[in-house]
Amino acid sequence: MDNKDSEAEIHPLKTEDVKAQENHEHYVERRIVKSSGLSRLSRWRTAAFFISLFLCLIIVFAFSFIIPCPERPVSERTWFQYYNNAVPYPFLAIADVSEDKVQDVLFAFKSGNSSRLNVSCLDEGLPSPCAFIAAVSGRNGSVLWESPAAEEVQWLQCDIQQLGTAAGPGCLVVEKPLSLTAVSLNTGEVLWRQSHGFGANYTVLTPLSVIPDVDNDNVQDLMIFITKEGQVKVFIYSGRTGQQVGSTGSLRVDGTARHVRLQLHSSSSYFLFYTEKSIYAYSLKDLCSTVVGVEVNLPSFQLDSHLEKNIDRATHLLSLLRFEDIRYLAKVPGHSRDNILVVDSEMAKLISTKDLHTLWTLNVSRVLSEPLLGYYKPDAHGVVLESEIGPNRKKVMIVESESGAVQWELKLNSGPGSPGPATLPTADHRSAFLMWGDFQEPGNETRPRAPLQKLYLFHPSYTNVVLELRNSTDQIVAFTAALFERSRHACYVLLRGPQPGEGPGPMSLMKRKLKEDVAVSRVLWLRRTPGDEEQHIRDRLYRMRFQSRD
Repeated sequence: MDNKDSEAEIHPLKTEDVKAQENHEHYVERRIVKSSGLSRLSRWRTAAFFISLFLCLIIVFAFSFIIPCPERPVSERTWFQYYNNAVPYPFLAIADVSEDKVQDVLFAFKSGNSSRLNVSCLDEGLPSPCAFIAAVSGRNGSVLWESPAAEEVQWLQCDIQQLGTAAGPGCLVVEKPLSLTAVSLNTGEVLWRQSHGFGANYTVLTPLSVIPDVDNDNVQDLMIFITKEGQVKVFIYSGRTGQQVGSTGSLRVDGTARHVRLQLHSSSSYFLFYTEKSIYAYSLKDLCSTVVGVEVNLPSFQLDSHLEKNIDRATHLLSLLRFEDIRYLAKVPGHSRDNILVVDSEMAKLISTKDLHTLWTLNVSRVLSEPLLGYYKPDAHGVVLESEIGPNRKKVMIVESESGAVQWELKLNSGPGSPGPATLPTADHRSAFLMWGDFQEPGNETRPRAPLQKLYLFHPSYTNVVLELRNSTDQIVAFTAALFERSRHACYVLLRGPQPGEGPGPMSLMKRKLKEDVAVSRVLWLRRTPGDEEQHIRDRLYRMRFQSRD
């Protein structure tokens, strides 16, 4: 011990080095043990990574090459259906009849028998000729079904989700004298038929309204209004059987009425009946209770406190509003609730349904068609108005719904019976606007005696241009435009033939893809700007994408 102490005193650094060396040896041993553990863990991680990668490759390979993807049906760009000795009715409906995710076309015509299928009026106990309801494939125009449904069609509505005992989608045909016929959307089979006698001089108010189940048979019911001798009569029919529910309700009005249904929020539904000078408001619950005879409990219904404050409880008049000659009433979506656009003989007014305050006023006279909604600015509603500005002359205006400012307008020659406008939603959150008329270029003073029917396309990306898509010399009975597949395949449909009331003759139904006409369209300049090239505009609008709005 003495030697060690003396050694430490003589060489103190040497002692420290020995201790450091011993500590280092222990540290290295620990690192070696730890490294061996990490090495084993790293190998497991590597193995797990490659196994996961291998499984992902197997899944990708399976879905790419082994499991077949569902084939998307190929739609023809243009198709036609021709009929001889028929008279078309002015109705067109778009719905997926064949359930192939492509929209189909439904229409009505009067004929002695089916020209495509072995079906006649006598099969349904109807005199010949009779009214047929037909569905044709949106993909290729082939006939899906044709069904003799009525002696004479007053109205056809095919947006009803529950009809018949199977509670499937269907169409409702309103016949004159008044009878109701429910037809299956998928097969054309007559589900039920009910006749009702109201005598003469009555008018059915359209569209018909689907309401919640009142008779507790688990199928939505139907509410129908007719006007007769200064009264609006209210009926409820079972969507399951077509039988009348309750009695007949009567609403007293001061003239010939029309109506609009307002959905102020998800659980608040109101009906506005308007005559030339007055607007009446009834809640869905009030109308159901009037017909059934006792207070009806609608679990999902809620009164709107704002509108209720402005309804005269004795007359149901919206007493704060005064008009002289109401032509149209339309609902216009606002920030949180629908507002109402009132168009009379001299101006258009947007009225708030919250306090009946006038939001804006626009001078416009002799409006020719019902106001139509579209998008001039991204996600901002605009209203399309067509007004007569002279003999065979009209002006098409796009009006901003929030301010009433005219965003765009076009003057056209237009004869009687010209189809109304249509809109299609585009992927830039705006709309393509389709309108009929005959554009007279500036400086061209010649004007045809009878204006031609030409279809024009306008998109807000080119405010100085419209495209002339096609000419039509045939009588157009009905026109509509729609996306035949979700967010794609924008098309328009024309139903042409003799006008209702004329004798039978050639009739045709045509679907045409919009892009096919855009590619060969004629560019019409409202004003020239430097650098504009016609082919560039065609190409740009041809590549325009469409997007469905839910």
